[in-house]
Amino acid sequence: MSRTIPYLTLAACLALPAVGRAADWPQYRGPRLDGTSNETGLAREWPENGPETLWHRDLGDGYSGMAVVDGRLYTMYGSGGDELLVCLDATTGREIWRLRTDDNRADGQGGGPRATPTVHGSTVYAVGAQGKLYAVDAASGETVWWTDLVQAFGAGVPTWGVAASPILVDELLLLDVGGRSGYSIVAFDKSTGTVVWHAENDKAGYSTPLPVTVDGVRQALFFTATRLVSVSPDDGRTFWRQPWETSYDVNAAMPVFLPPDRVFISSSYGRGALVLSMRRDGDGVSISEAWRSRGMKNHFNSSVYLDGHLYGFDDGTLKCLDAATGEERWAQRGFAKGSLLAADGHLLVLSERGVLALVEATPRAYVERARAQVLDGKTWTMPTLSGGVLYVRDQRELKALKIAA
Repeated sequence: MSRTIPYLTLAACLALPAVGRAADWPQYRGPRLDGTSNETGLAREWPENGPETLWHRDLGDGYSGMAVVDGRLYTMYGSGGDELLVCLDATTGREIWRLRTDDNRADGQGGGPRATPTVHGSTVYAVGAQGKLYAVDAASGETVWWTDLVQAFGAGVPTWGVAASPILVDELLLLDVGGRSGYSIVAFDKSTGTVVWHAENDKAGYSTPLPVTVDGVRQALFFTATRLVSVSPDDGRTFWRQPWETSYDVNAAMPVFLPPDRVFISSSYGRGALVLSMRRDGDGVSISEAWRSRGMKNHFNSSVYLDGHLYGFDDGTLKCLDAATGEERWAQRGFAKGSLLAADGHLLVLSERGVLALVEATPRAYVERARAQVLDGKTWTMPTLSGGVLYVRDQRELKALKIAA
């Protein structure tokens, strides 16, 4: 067995090249890993029954998000006893190929895989709920390489399954593995799957790592089970650690970069939020606390940063905070533990009960422009936006909704 991963993006702020075309959504939280899209021309009003459904299809267990690249959609789900990685035609929903990646996993919060595939060039990278990591040919679905994180590194599968998605930095695939004896964080060669470096000793969290660049120093930020850790993506050297213990080790929401030099983290179970300032210190990085608050407790889905403000879920309440101070600007109930993305001056907010809302991205007040019931099941998966189409899923089906004007 071998291992691998390609390079991903946080464009201008992070000095990491973009993956895919402008309309593509090649990985978890989009082209820049921040829950925002450059797409414009979205409809400001919807028909009475909501956005037009272009297609829908049965899916299955899981909370894996949808990556869309070059007209193809990649996601994971569980069906019967099988965990599957699937490629669909993004225009019609027709299945192009599927790959069985493992036995399906079940628990009290719903079965199936949790992580979102990452697409780079001709390869799809995906990790299943029980720690099987795959590199797969995007065109054919044939396995390029794979590894079992539990067997190879002594990784412990988190209580609610492996949820961190792999990310690419240059020629490396980075992943929060949670392995033993210095294999908490692992960098794989994207083409061969061999281990290039490994670092740290902590159990895995549920959060996808984030690459950032501050004062010319490249970092990869990992929100593990008990801390936020900064390592060099080049060699795995640790720059700094910030303790952050949460009940049941549920550090799940991805860190959010606040340009030019701060990072926001947030956890549920009463934990709250923290913003750290980062600065170059010789050939390393030092940190200081900017603010902390119990007024934003992201559970599974991360906040979005726009124009000096954070929009996200404080458990079941959608809020806007001033990113400089943590001061609350507005709050809106009714979405429960939802998710959101930002595009074209608006927030697309999806409740955990399948209600989709179009909300102005403004700190002045909560201003809702449109609302529709688009799904009926438990909806914890963040939507994907590509080419004016919004892809949404619950644990039963996947829908493609036309939201372009």
